[in-house]
Amino acid sequence: MALNIEDYALISDCHTAALVGRDGSIDWLCLPRYDSASMFGALLGDEDHGRWLLAPVDDSATCTRSYVDGTFILSQVWTTETGQVGVLDFMPHGDRRSDLVRRVLGISGSVRMGQELRIRFGCATTMPWVRQLRRGDQRDLIAVAGPDAVILRGPGLTPADHRHVSQLTVAAGETVDLQLAWYPSHEEPPHALDVTDSLHRTAEWWQGWARSYTHEGAFRDEVVRSMLVLRALTHETTGGIVAAATTSLPESRGGHRNWDYRYVWLRDAALTRSVLLSHGYEVEAQGWRAWLLRAVAGGCRRLPATRRMCRSCTGSRANATSPNAS
Repeated sequence: MALNIEDYALISDCHTAALVGRDGSIDWLCLPRYDSASMFGALLGDEDHGRWLLAPVDDSATCTRSYVDGTFILSQVWTTETGQVGVLDFMPHGDRRSDLVRRVLGISGSVRMGQELRIRFGCATTMPWVRQLRRGDQRDLIAVAGPDAVILRGPGLTPADHRHVSQLTVAAGETVDLQLAWYPSHEEPPHALDVTDSLHRTAEWWQGWARSYTHEGAFRDEVVRSMLVLRALTHETTGGIVAAATTSLPESRGGHRNWDYRYVWLRDAALTRSVLLSHGYEVEAQGWRAWLLRAVAGGCRRLPATRRMCRSCTGSRANATSPNAS
């Protein structure tokens, strides 16, 4: 059962995004782009629509979480009767790859962690073929379906009824890294990341971007976090600004107004551009302007993504297209 939307935290690499629940489950992930079909889709259904759970096996465990200052690196601290562990969830930035990393850090005592992986490509329509490759004392899991493939590096998992599970004990001072990487299924898997280096570079990039905002007035921290969210939803390569990381969440419970906000809705993006400009982020604003000029070349009625939806070439919400328009 999915959590309430306010119980999820966003992480992003400025090409796509994931939602991490308070229970340690990643319930929404589309790779390699914001508008790709989901591989974790429990947000819109249940765990059988795909998720990646990592949490203590102790049901009484409590969790506090926050972002590492000025970043989209999510820090969760789990406290159990036997000890305390931290989990850092992040998507490495700047390497033009599609990765998601979960680093488990032993803080005190020892904690038994449980992991459950359910990969469902194609918005939960496709069950992948899965195999495991031994690498030293670890086993890499590879899942393939059509054009999509992912590799998970870390402690080995055991298959169990169309899912993979494992448990591991993390003691104080120990570090366990789990790396998930997407790649085209006709290619070889990408090499393993240096997680420490990726973590450092990702934090440095986000913090450098946040520092460029110089306002020192009221609610500065809240404004900076809001600006970071807008940056996380801006496609780094094309400049397209998606309206949100999610799709098919109704405006009201049981309602029929279910929009796909992983596309560039022109009204929403125009408002975002105005905010970016007013806070000095001219590069990002100009990136969206360049995207728009490419996207509307010849008139919006020519765009395959809008031809069935657009009511006029000056329409508003009806005009939407992929953030990857070239």
